[in-house]
Amino acid sequence: MTQKIIEVIGTSKESFAKAARNAVAEAAKTVRGIKWAHVDSLDMELDGEKVLQYRATTKIYFDVEK
Repeated sequence: MTQKIIEVIGTSKESFAKAARNAVAEAAKTVRGIKWAHVDSLDMELDGEKVLQYRATTKIYFDVEK
């Protein structure tokens, strides 16, 4: 088995978890055979103390078709 990795950034106004899920959901629109996802980094867009947006940089692992 051979796998490929792509990096997708998901965002959410609600949480890091939803941002990561959004990254996977977006990748799944065009990528078949997704097996794993690894959240590489978490970021927040801020306005002072207020969180405007959560961001999850996510590595998506999928099988290479032969």
